[in-house]
Order: sequence, then structure tokens, then C-alpha cells
Amino acid sequence: MDTASPLFLALDLTGVFAFALNGALTAIRVARLDVVGVVTLGIITALGGGIVRDVFLDSLPPATFSDWRYLAVAAAGSLVAFVLGHRLDRWTNPIVALDAAGLSLFAVAGAIKALSLDAGIAQAVILGAVTAVGGGTLRDVLIGRIPVVLRSELYAIPALVGALVLVVTTELGAPEVPAAVGGAVLCFVVRMVGVHYGLHAPAPPGAPEEDR
Repeated sequence: MDTASPLFLALDLTGVFAFALNGALTAIRVARLDVVGVVTLGIITALGGGIVRDVFLDSLPPATFSDWRYLAVAAAGSLVAFVLGHRLDRWTNPIVALDAAGLSLFAVAGAIKALSLDAGIAQAVILGAVTAVGGGTLRDVLIGRIPVVLRSELYAIPALVGALVLVVTTELGAPEVPAAVGGAVLCFVVRMVGVHYGLHAPAPPGAPEEDR
């Protein structure tokens, strides 16, 4: 797949917007930061995973620094959350839903870019997951909480599943749009089902239930 294609750009920028909203809402509700903190956390959440991906792929400078649209979309998403954050309370757990959306889009976009740069199947799946969890990990570190990906919630697993579906279907010759949509939708569904039913990744034997 070509990373210059409209599909890749749409997936990447939509993921940036979703994660920017998520990071900014987290800054407002969890960390209670001012406008500078809200926009900063939103941008870091939105762009962190993509920067890590591009560094691993030696695709330098990262897309964030070579295409103004990434920073503009991240800043716009952060400002939307800052201005309309109080109205988003009407949604059902918007932070979790936006996080799942960003996770799904970035898992697919990261895998697409890895494949376009001739990474192997396993490497593409891993880098898709790294793209998906990178921004959220930086977000959690900056507000002083254990990153979601290091807890027992279903977080990294949905990202790996979404990237794997994209990579496998692409390698089997499936058209890029159904492959990307299928991977993203499956990742989103697995993440939201896990949240809804309180499902967890396997914990060490004998671990206390309250620590999971």
C-alpha cells in the first residue's frame, strides 16, 4: 500500500483527530489542566505513536514534521475538546470511545506504513500496535498514571488483532479499503467489548483480583 494514498492519509489524520480529542478530554477531566496543558497533551497523544513508528522505520523526518496537516489536525482536535468538552459529557464515556477509535485507526495506519516500507509481516503487526499505543502511553505518563497498555485491560491485544487482520488480508491480495476497514472495525469492537464486560488480558497466576 502507498502511504501517499488518500486512504492512508485519511486513516492517519482521522486517528490523529480522535486521539487529540481523547488526550485533551483526559487533560480536562483527569488532570484538570489549563488551555496550554490541554492542547499540549492532546497533541502529544495524537502524534506520539506516529513519531515512534517513523523513528523505528527510519522514515525521517517523521510525517508529523514534514506535513503541516498532522500538527494542524492535532491542534484543532485539542481545541475542539477544550471548547466543547462540557457538552461531550452527554456522550457515553467519550474518552474511552475516542481512545478505542484512535487505537483502531492507528493500528491499521501503522501496519500500512510498515508494509509500504517493506517491513516483514511480524514487524508490520508490531509497528501497527506501537503506533496505536504510543500516544496513549505518553499521555498516561505525563499525567502520572500507569499506562493503560501496561495494565491488564484489553488494549494492546485489540491493536495487535487489528494490525494482524490488515497485514494478513493484504498479503492474501485483498483490496486495501476492505482490509483497512476490517482491521479497524475488529480492533474497535474487541476494545469496546473488553471495556463493556470488564475483560482483561491474562494476569500472573495468583495475582489479587483487585490488582487486575
